[in-house]
Amino acid sequence: MLLLAAPSGAAEPAQAALDQLAETLGYRFTVVSNKPECPATILNCFLATITITTPAAIAQPFPTKDFGIYFSFVSRLPLVESDLFDHQLINGDLQRLTLKPGKALKPNHVYVVKLWGLGTHFSKSHPMPNAYLAAAAVQARTIASTRPVIDRDTLLETLPFVAPMTDEAALATQNKADKTRWLTGERAFALQADRQAPAANGVVIVPKVRRAVQAAGARANLAAGVSLRLAGITRAAVAPALAGLGVGEKGSLPLLINVGRAAGLLPEGYTLDVAASGIRIRAADAAGANHALRSLAQQASFDAFRIRPLHVEDSPQYGFRGLHIDIARNFHSRAELMKLVEAMAAYKLNKLHLHLADDEGWRIEIPALPELARIGSKRCHDPAERTCLLPQLGAGPDGTSGVNGYLSRLDYIAIVRAAAARQIEVIPSIDTPGHSRAAIVAMENRFRRLTAAGNPAAAQRYRLIDPADTTAYRSIQNYDDNTLNVCIPATYRFVETVVDALAAMHRAAGAPLRTFHLGADETAGAWVGSPACAAMIAANGGDARKLTPRFIERVAAGLAAKGIRTAGWSDGMGHTDPAAMPKATQSNIWGLLHTGGVREAHDQMNRGWDVVLSLPTFAYLDMPYAPHPDEFGYDWGTREADTYRIFGVMPDNLPANTALIANVYAEGAAVDDEPVLGTGHRIAGLQGQLWSETIRTDTQVDYMLFPRLLALAERAWSPAPWSPPYQPGARYDWQDKRVDRAALASAWRDFAGRLSAQLSRLDRAGIAYRVAPPGGRIADGKLEANAELPGTTIEYRVGAEPWTRYAQPVAVSGAVDLRSRSADGKRASRLVRIDPTRGAAD
Repeated sequence: MLLLAAPSGAAEPAQAALDQLAETLGYRFTVVSNKPECPATILNCFLATITITTPAAIAQPFPTKDFGIYFSFVSRLPLVESDLFDHQLINGDLQRLTLKPGKALKPNHVYVVKLWGLGTHFSKSHPMPNAYLAAAAVQARTIASTRPVIDRDTLLETLPFVAPMTDEAALATQNKADKTRWLTGERAFALQADRQAPAANGVVIVPKVRRAVQAAGARANLAAGVSLRLAGITRAAVAPALAGLGVGEKGSLPLLINVGRAAGLLPEGYTLDVAASGIRIRAADAAGANHALRSLAQQASFDAFRIRPLHVEDSPQYGFRGLHIDIARNFHSRAELMKLVEAMAAYKLNKLHLHLADDEGWRIEIPALPELARIGSKRCHDPAERTCLLPQLGAGPDGTSGVNGYLSRLDYIAIVRAAAARQIEVIPSIDTPGHSRAAIVAMENRFRRLTAAGNPAAAQRYRLIDPADTTAYRSIQNYDDNTLNVCIPATYRFVETVVDALAAMHRAAGAPLRTFHLGADETAGAWVGSPACAAMIAANGGDARKLTPRFIERVAAGLAAKGIRTAGWSDGMGHTDPAAMPKATQSNIWGLLHTGGVREAHDQMNRGWDVVLSLPTFAYLDMPYAPHPDEFGYDWGTREADTYRIFGVMPDNLPANTALIANVYAEGAAVDDEPVLGTGHRIAGLQGQLWSETIRTDTQVDYMLFPRLLALAERAWSPAPWSPPYQPGARYDWQDKRVDRAALASAWRDFAGRLSAQLSRLDRAGIAYRVAPPGGRIADGKLEANAELPGTTIEYRVGAEPWTRYAQPVAVSGAVDLRSRSADGKRASRLVRIDPTRGAAD
């Protein structure tokens, strides 16, 4: 055994020894099987391993007291097997491996730790980075081999410590009911062959306008500049949209843009007339004027700022067209949010739902409660959580990674102001009463600070727990302490203080707070052992589960008194008493299409609420684009949410979507239309969700959102003509002929062409959209390749040869690598390998 002395001159020899081990320790995560023979005590398991390889020498004196290897693992681990280590769940997803009594790390050894997890593990993106070493009296250090790396071709984060997942038979599914197959290059070729579209020609506006007529004649020349004439619309109301045209005002021969209001148009509606003599816009309101200018900008860009004569009549299908961004789990920057606000406006989305607080982070400054941002916005190795939260989701031990941070008061005001200037409402979300661990930990620090200062009364004012509560529970995310106590005055004081602070920021931005989203989802089995809740539980028939609805109703009443509408997630909202809720209530439906989504949507529309479809089946944009282990995102809601699926959604006939969308096992299955939708009820709109548990960089935000967000924008704005009218009680089998698949195919080809014309605009906006990998096959010794969208550049290589642009079928020998490139050529898709031994589309 080789044990080296720590480097001479080191101020802390034990620290130097730990640092050296962290830099040299090998760490490899491998998914062995999603269908192993599970231990007798575990059902529906997967098997993974962590392989730890020690260096040839371990420096001394090594800090053995309280030594542990910490790692994040989101799935529950009912059994961990190791000859060397004991396993402990710290909380949430944070795990610790400690040396068994009498055991020690030996140099030049390989140790394999078996992880028996509940559920499935289908993606290389699910393991968390930044495992670390910690011990008593030294600073914790990240294991260097577990740090994420940015790929130079895709510019996306990769996890080199995760082993490739190549064994489809063992890894793609868990049970016989699951018909999912990986979307290999060969299968993608077959799929895309049926969806090929011509390049855009004519009107390219996204979302699709209701009516557009192009005519022959002299073109309108915007290249020489424009001048603006306004009537009934202020310059401030259209300034960002005018800037988005990409041409300056005045110039040598400016083209007149005449913008005014007109009666008889639907809300947000407009007409647009383009002629060589000038451009005329008539709008119902400021939003309509902006939408007209955004449409003009898209067409001008495509036509090189010389537009053919054009007449457009347009208005939205739904009034709510939203995007939800989770900056709580992992923080994303003010600059990223500002970029997304502009992109939303460009494609006529009008609601930005900002998820500001959850178990893993509090991301908004509340001046009256400074611990919320100071403690709750940072994750680091501080087991007592006096300076930060535990380092969940692979945040690492030092608190410096990009997943940490918060929006200052001025940051938030700037975002709200920028959104309002683009007719976008910002809806802040603070998840309560569950998903509240960051707030609870921060307020416990406040409690300790004020108690130590001799002010116990002030300390209690915002304490969010009952210290005598003996309830034992685990939330969905595996926390045992993440739920506000809904039976104590401090909780309601806390919510009101936060809402008032947010309302003050909105007023400072010139955009009053109109909607507050209180979360209300996934509340764990809390409070049954809380003395503070005994009376409230008794008043609700002895059922502690009814306390969440009572909490929602009370908070909603308080919001209504302030003139603020309540919004929440459908599982919590659905258990409230409709008579106790304000009439103006919003519910985001997040049940799966095949398991509860239809029931929740129809039930809550029948209550008269504003229902926003937010179903994971097609609207969770953190789910993977395709079923493949190299794709990013959680997959509990769906294994694939590609642009085509989202484009094909039929919002006004939710049960009919089972004709086009398979369930989580890739099986077609009808759903019962229960309860039926009452006459006169209709959804308020759609919202795309981006949850960020596996999304740590702003570039990855772009990748997960775009280009499929444009498909969602189109469905929120434009009708789906392939949809049959809603018929109460109707069921729709897989590929049901009442859904006009020919109309869908035709509409997709049109949309794909228009979408491809947008990619260069996204490039110029700095949006790193997903470049879909190509499909390919080798037939009769020739490589054939195709792309998801027309005009996409495809490259191939054989072995170590240079990359070559693909133009037509080409003779090859052996396996071939393929990739696509972004419209500007600066980024590449992930690689796909076409192997002639695998068959065309097996």
